[in-house]
Amino acid sequence: MKYLAIVAMFSMSLMAASPEVVQYMKELETAAKTENRSFSGFDAARGKEIFTSTHTGKQGKPMACTSCHTTNLANPGKNALTGKVIDPLSPGANPQRLTSTKEVTKWLRRNFMDVYAREGTAQEKGDVLTYIMKN
Repeated sequence: MKYLAIVAMFSMSLMAASPEVVQYMKELETAAKTENRSFSGFDAARGKEIFTSTHTGKQGKPMACTSCHTTNLANPGKNALTGKVIDPLSPGANPQRLTSTKEVTKWLRRNFMDVYAREGTAQEKGDVLTYIMKN
């Protein structure tokens, strides 16, 4: 019963994404299980921690995802380096978000490199996407 509740919650959060991004999330889940046998599902709370925590970025300066995207994902952000305005990250505020796997994978890779100076793990990517979908 607990498993069904988790699956239902995960499925509802995926409604904010296109079918191709839902498929990508399933691929991330498979990869996360391979990386970590104790993996038990993506978690928006872990995603929020990843998204809001500050790290020494690839340019050697403190940075968080919120440095550009703000803490309210329904609001526009601004690139901390270029000043370019970034459309809201929340699919609820910006229906164009989470519609293309190509765009999602590109920006996850680029933003993890900017903030963490490394590629994110499958679990980290899934957690962050789950957090974004819930906001």
